Amino acid sequence: MADTEEKKMEQAEEPKADRKAAPKKEAKSKDTKKIEELQASLAQAEEKLAKEKEDYIRLMAEFETFRRRTAEDRLNLISSASADTIKGLLPVLDDCERAMELLKGSSDEAAKEGTGLIYSKLMAYLKTKGLEVIDARGKKFDTDFHEAIAQFPVQDEAQKNCVFDVTQTGYTLNGKVIRYAKVVVGI
Repeated sequence: MADTEEKKMEQAEEPKADRKAAPKKEAKSKDTKKIEELQASLAQAEEKLAKEKEDYIRLMAEFETFRRRTAEDRLNLISSASADTIKGLLPVLDDCERAMELLKGSSDEAAKEGTGLIYSKLMAYLKTKGLEVIDARGKKFDTDFHEAIAQFPVQDEAQKNCVFDVTQTGYTLNGKVIRYAKVVVGI
């Protein structure tokens, strides 16, 4: 009889244990589902954050490019404005050079000195702004800096295709030609 009572007790305890195990399994499956949902939402949030970060970096790069281009455009505008002003002063330099050539044969020292002083001051100022004279006489003819207005026959082979004479001085402004030197080329 004791055996039967023990069996009954065991049988009575088994459903209780099963009943306890079932809620634990349900709780574990609910927790697992919740964890999976949280992990999925975390992954979505990380993807969204990565996309937003990439968009932000692209926007910053575009803005930096815009800022650099704007600064370059501003510098180009300023340099082109100064180039126009300097181009307007080139005829004055030509006149000063012609006056100094004419005054070389003159006995008027004050006129020579005054014209030379005006020319040197103007030239010194323009050099500070980036103006440079294109040195052409005796150099090889270069279409990047010279404009041939005439050809002159020469006997010496070394002088062929070289600048024989300069009729109008050429100038560069910050390395860019603003007026080509008008030259006579030996052929």
